[in-house]
Amino acid sequence: MGRLFLIDVVGAAVAVGLWYFGFARYNRRRGIQALRQVEAACSNRVRIVETHWVGASRLQAHLRFAAHWFENAKVTIRLLPRPLPIQWLLSRWHKQRETITFEADLDSAPGIRLDVFRHHWLSDSDRKVIGKSSNWMVSRPGPVVLTTSTEWRQELPPIVNTLMTSRGHKLLRVRLRSESPHLAATIDLQTLSDRETAAGFLGVLRDLAAGASASRQ
Repeated sequence: MGRLFLIDVVGAAVAVGLWYFGFARYNRRRGIQALRQVEAACSNRVRIVETHWVGASRLQAHLRFAAHWFENAKVTIRLLPRPLPIQWLLSRWHKQRETITFEADLDSAPGIRLDVFRHHWLSDSDRKVIGKSSNWMVSRPGPVVLTTSTEWRQELPPIVNTLMTSRGHKLLRVRLRSESPHLAATIDLQTLSDRETAAGFLGVLRDLAAGASASRQ
């Protein structure tokens, strides 16, 4: 009995070990591939100066731009915790996304503090379910902005307009503040499936930086 129990324990440990190292290797390939897409989208205008992994599910890289668009730039790629079965199941249950976050300082600190969270309350699958019922009427309204600010400052329209463009609507979160890092933007990793989309992400970042700089003028 004791011998069989020991064999089961050893077998379980081997299985967990194979699971961990196999999916850790998968995450590393996926993270490096995403980082290469970002680098290629910059068309040799950026150089990766340092990369390091935080655990098996987060890759951080420091960037240096040829032009003075951004200073102290850094990207963080957050992947699903596949090497850890329980955490991976929980992340799937909570429908967590794999994301890439860009952080950098601007030439001048923004004159405003802004946190933008984007939410979609209706998915394609929900739309199909609703379409089967005659009791629902589906409409397509334009973007709705909910703000906690009591005043609509003149610095906000250029930034909000950037977020409402076809390129900017894919951002999940944007943060502007006077402390370092001045700009932070998060996007779903799946949307960076090709070089064109990645280049669009970089273009949105430049537009946001321009809008934030305009707030100081």
